[in-house]
Amino acid sequence: MTTEGLLLPPDSGDTGVVGEGLLVLPGEGRVVETPAQRVTFKVTGAHSRVSSSFEVEVPPGFDVGAHVHTRSEELFYVLEGELDVLAFEPRIRTPDRWQRWESRTGRQVVRATPGTVIVVPPGCPHAFANPTGAPAKMFFQSSPPPDHERYFEELLEILNSGGPPDHAAIEALRMRYDIEQLTPLRHR
Repeated sequence: MTTEGLLLPPDSGDTGVVGEGLLVLPGEGRVVETPAQRVTFKVTGAHSRVSSSFEVEVPPGFDVGAHVHTRSEELFYVLEGELDVLAFEPRIRTPDRWQRWESRTGRQVVRATPGTVIVVPPGCPHAFANPTGAPAKMFFQSSPPPDHERYFEELLEILNSGGPPDHAAIEALRMRYDIEQLTPLRHR
């Protein structure tokens, strides 16, 4: 039996024995929490060569802002609540209020409810916001790993450093992790 193409646990070595899969039960996973969102790491680059997976709680009033990645591909699956979502190139990239953007083909922002899937290829502007009074929850995958894992961890370090957020440090962090912010991030 060959192990070529199979994912082995990081410490298993190449013994020719197929490794065990990863099982993450509800409520399990490392949690990174900022004033704006709560992210639970479900699958990391230590367990997958394909993508990192997270469960993300989006509080009322949070708006990630429209942004774009040149190399990352993302998938969002709404589990609970409602989110306004964007996943298209607008006719005009205005610097504010992505919720009013429209594509050249007439696509507009959609109110995503549980069961909605959004796939974002590299280069596609995208955003999500929770305009409701109730929290929302989504499953989020990002490829390649571990870019988003490291981004969330380093963002938490910046936000926990005391005092008001260091916007220059956050901007440098976003640039380092392939995030071009097109409209402002907001939260209540």
